[in-house]
Amino acid sequence: MAVACFNFNPVLSPLVPAPPGRRVGAAFLRPRAASLGPLAGGAVVGRVRWQLAAAAEPQAVQEQPARTEVSGEAAAAGPSETSSKLVLVVGGTGGVGQLVVASLLSRSIKSRLLLRDPEKAESLFGKQDESVMQVYKGDTRNPNDLDPQMFEGVTHVICCTGTTAFPSKRWDGDNTPERVDWDGIRNLVSALPRTIKRLIFVSSIGVTKYNEIPWSIMNLFGVLKYKKMAEDFVRNSGIPFTIIRPGRLTDGPYTSYDLNTLLKATAGERRAVVIGKGDKLVGEVSRLVVAEACIQALDIESTEGQIYEINSVKGDGPGTDPEKWKELFSSAQST
Repeated sequence: MAVACFNFNPVLSPLVPAPPGRRVGAAFLRPRAASLGPLAGGAVVGRVRWQLAAAAEPQAVQEQPARTEVSGEAAAAGPSETSSKLVLVVGGTGGVGQLVVASLLSRSIKSRLLLRDPEKAESLFGKQDESVMQVYKGDTRNPNDLDPQMFEGVTHVICCTGTTAFPSKRWDGDNTPERVDWDGIRNLVSALPRTIKRLIFVSSIGVTKYNEIPWSIMNLFGVLKYKKMAEDFVRNSGIPFTIIRPGRLTDGPYTSYDLNTLLKATAGERRAVVIGKGDKLVGEVSRLVVAEACIQALDIESTEGQIYEINSVKGDGPGTDPEKWKELFSSAQST
């Protein structure tokens, strides 16, 4: 078993208003049997667009007349230069996915969301300029929904789709583990262009032990088995990949809130990060830590072709520091 531990203490920058009058474009939608492209026209949504600035007191929430300061662990500290990446996020309104999207927005990394219900994107993230975020309608369970135009220009993919391990309302509409974790992933990966620089796939700890107690209980309806099948499909696809296997997810999900709420999200005391290999870790992990691990792995070459388990424990952590994350991933490989 290879394990690396680092403290996780991301700093969230406060939101301050940009100059008024910025035009905000409509998101991209693709109704079935219709051409891909932007909605007709754009829209001006108010006279203030929130943008990130450097945080002076990341651990405090202060109310001031001129600005709103927030603390949390969902985003990088301060604005970054515009990135050349175009990251496709699949499952971007789920528990981990929404935090991934919020963090990409904070970093000025262009994202494209593939969603069954595009309206959820606006409720969570507001109306974003199409140069920042695009939203396409599609269901990975239906290969006919995955029009090649959806993937044009995409450089990286973060896939964090999923459903519950046991029957629940989330299974309504054939949203079972077999359909989501196996059929959906197989369809998505088959449709992706082979020019993708990296596919980050969020799986689960315990996938290699689904016939063993206690994992067999979690796998009563096949969730771990289907995730392992999906992992194998990703590994054999020829696309550069990194697989992240989180422990039991904590913090959130923050669904049905908004971007400002996501940016205030905090992992509390559980910011220290433990990364292992060999499916030996047992424990919990903050969704915020998983989201940050996905984003960091996009650029760390040593993570290509690797599978990691990830937990979080009490303590400070690497935050959004790429060098600390690089050390964390590398230590897990070399131990």
